[in-house]
Amino acid sequence: MNLDQFTAENAPTESAEPFQRENSYTLDVNVDGTVMAKAGSMIAYTGDVSFTGKASAEGGITGLLKEAATGEGTPIMAVEGSGHVYFADDGKKVQVVELDAGESITVNGEDVLAFESSLSYEINTIDSLAGALAGGFSNVYLEGPGHAALTTHGDPIVVEPPVATDPGATVAWGGTSPEVEVNRSLSDMVGQESGERYQMHFAGSSGFVVVQPREEHA
Repeated sequence: MNLDQFTAENAPTESAEPFQRENSYTLDVNVDGTVMAKAGSMIAYTGDVSFTGKASAEGGITGLLKEAATGEGTPIMAVEGSGHVYFADDGKKVQVVELDAGESITVNGEDVLAFESSLSYEINTIDSLAGALAGGFSNVYLEGPGHAALTTHGDPIVVEPPVATDPGATVAWGGTSPEVEVNRSLSDMVGQESGERYQMHFAGSSGFVVVQPREEHA
């Protein structure tokens, strides 16, 4: 294709939606006020927009997410102003969800990309997974109303409880809570921490669990 065709086919689309996917890997946020996003995830922006680190307990984010979400620097940033901001994370696929008032989802800290400031949020930890998995021990609880964007390696599947999942492949869940079980007999055979040794068990008959076709390990 010629240059005009290339630029036309890959130009951003116009939309009134606050959160939209420009393609499978890029999120376009129409910022009008404040949006929270994973630090380091901005790839481009237009308009008058500023970026400020948010790492204090007052903002709901503590240092627990620092290494899990970004490896370095400020874990979460406030994006303020008016314009379009484009976010991406290491070629992972972007998933956008809209939460109504009272609806909630818990997302692996590694897989949070951005969310509207109208969402209430807090950090929860799974101590039994600390040190075993990249981002597997810190999770962000989000409650609506508002939009949130998650990232996944490949296309996710959503399964219903009761179900057991590999922590490294578990992206998010809602309406249910996990219990972690350890199969110690596999430690010598496998030679590393794995989903076969650590398993997240979601009980009950309601809710959902989002898993991806890749295990994220430290």
